[in-house]
Amino acid sequence: MTSPDTRLTALEIRSTEQEKTIEELSQQIAEQWRIIDRMQKKLDALTDRFLALEEQTAPGHEATRPPHW
Repeated sequence: MTSPDTRLTALEIRSTEQEKTIEELSQQIAEQWRIIDRMQKKLDALTDRFLALEEQTAPGHEATRPPHW
């Protein structure tokens, strides 16, 4: 059997490792969110540009965004 001190030390080590892992995951999620935000802004700009070009090339056809936008 292990002593209470050994068991407590093992639990403290595990807790510290989990805290480190959680912090690393949190940082990765924050970075991925920044990337997604940049990509969404680029997509919106490209969509607006595409719709503007479509309106210029097809004067008789009105270009509108789909209803799910």
